[in-house]
Parts: sequence; C-alpha cells; structure tokens
Amino acid sequence: MSHYGFLELAQQHPVHTRLGGLVGLLAGDALGVPYEFHSAQELPACHAIEMQPLAGFPRSHTGVPIGTWSDDGAQALCLLATLVEHGKFSLVDFADRLLRWLDHGYLAVDGRVFDVGIQTADALDNLRDGVPPRESGGGEVMDNGNGSLMRCLPLALLHVGPDSALVRDAHLQSLPTHAHPRSQVACAFYCLVATGYLQGLAEPWASADSRLETVYKSWPDAREGGKYLRELDVLRAFPKHDAPRGTGYVLDTIWSARRALEASTFEDVVRAAVSLGNDTDTTACVAGGLAGIRFGLGGIPARWLKQLRGFDIVEPFVSAFLGTTAE
Repeated sequence: MSHYGFLELAQQHPVHTRLGGLVGLLAGDALGVPYEFHSAQELPACHAIEMQPLAGFPRSHTGVPIGTWSDDGAQALCLLATLVEHGKFSLVDFADRLLRWLDHGYLAVDGRVFDVGIQTADALDNLRDGVPPRESGGGEVMDNGNGSLMRCLPLALLHVGPDSALVRDAHLQSLPTHAHPRSQVACAFYCLVATGYLQGLAEPWASADSRLETVYKSWPDAREGGKYLRELDVLRAFPKHDAPRGTGYVLDTIWSARRALEASTFEDVVRAAVSLGNDTDTTACVAGGLAGIRFGLGGIPARWLKQLRGFDIVEPFVSAFLGTTAE
C-alpha cells in the first residue's frame, strides 16, 4: 500500500464502512484513554473532549502518548490477525495471540501494554499455566466485564455466511477470558448489531435482537439454547432498570454505546460515549466501531486521524481487508 497514515487511508476510501468500523474502534479507544477512571462529573463538557485533553485535566495513563489505543484495540487486532491469516476463526491461535499481546506487547502501540482488566489478566494467567482456552475464562456471574465485548467487532466486519456461524464465533472468542453466558450473548448481540449497520438496516438494534433469538431457538440442544435465551432476556431488561453509566459491566457497555449512538456524527457519538465517564476507552471503542460503520471511514474527524498512532501496525491487515471485503 502507498498510504502513510490513517488520514490518507480515509481520503482514499471515505465511504468504506468496514474500514470505518475498524478505525472507528481504534480512534474511539484512543480518545477515551486519557479520561479513563474519571466519573462523568469530573470530565470536561462533551464538546471539549478531544484526543489531547484540556490543559490542567488530570489525564489517566500520563506516560502514554496521545492517540494511542489500549488493550481494547490491541485485542481486537489480535482477533483480526487470526481471521486474516487463517481465513476463519481459530480459538487456539487467538488465545495464543492474546498471550503474545500481554507478555510481549504484540499489536500494542510501541509494544507497550499499559492497561489490562483484572478478569482478563487472571484468565490469561490460566492460559499461560496450560488451561485450555475453552476453560480459562471466568464463568461466574461476577465475571461479566466488557473485556471480550470490546474486541469482537472484527468477526462482524469480515463475516460471510449465516447468523448462526457469527453467533458461534462470537461465543467462542469470549471464552478465553469471559466464559459466562451473559458475556457470550452480549458479544453475539453486538456482532449482529454491527452486521445490521453494515447492511444499512433502519433498525439494526431491533433486528439483532430478533435474529439472535431466532438463532438460539434453532439450536438443536434446547437446554443450551434456553440458557442463552435467558441471558438475552437479561440483556433486554438492563435499560429498564439501569441508566447507562459507562462502567466496565458488559451490559452497561452495550447500552451506554447504544445511548451514544443516538448522536448524529461520529465525533458526537464517541464524545457522548466518553462523557459517561468510568471505562471511557472501552465505551468509546464499542460505540466508535459501530459509528465508524454508520458514518464510513471519511466520517471520522481528520484531526483525530492525524493524531491516531500505530498505522504501521494496522497497515498489513488493512491491505488484506481491502483485498477481501467490499465497501
């Protein structure tokens, strides 16, 4: 490729929705990094949220250069690398890449890992100790952080085939770190929402809900399908009882992103996601991936593309992306 950065990529492919999803994920993550762990009340006004925070703001991860994605983006790229290099999802290969990320900075900007969730770190310790990836992730109800949700978008971006196959892969990629059925359902739901945006559906969220229910009802093991249908009901009920708060709980992340996507531009979506506070990089990553699909690569502000680091890491995968996917 003859590109020299994310801005040049956007100028050459402004309406590319799949690339928009990938870069939107990375840009949202990077935007949220300096604001992580702050409450909504501690953040600047929504219109003032930028890659470079206002002077005097006590930003998180002070030693990390502006425009750097975190664990969210690196793990999503681990998944993308598996899909591109194997032509399908490989659980063993993906788990190995997650360990390479944590232990050696694989696909992290500057080769530096500066942020990792507690549940993910514990699960990857299990992997390192020889526990199979189907069994290494936490399976208790309190293990439903957003660590597998934040990385699963590449499955939707490269998916070809029936919904059932995408749902299965979304479940599988969650297992190494987050094995509870709730996390698996959240990942499957999010991937189906993404394909709804890719297809230009008027109601991608409602469509994902009904399509996921159909998949679970079609599974031959009624008991297994019933388990996931119950968790789908839990996902559906969340916004009836809790306002989106941008926390690290997987269902809060889903519905916080949904709230942010009520905005009418990419910029306003990810700013709204960050403005919820708390787990700002992940909320903006999850919302930014969908917003990148919705508005295309050219919808991401040029100033943020200029500040976004790590194009050299992404470039080999972008080449494969352009060669194997349509706009």
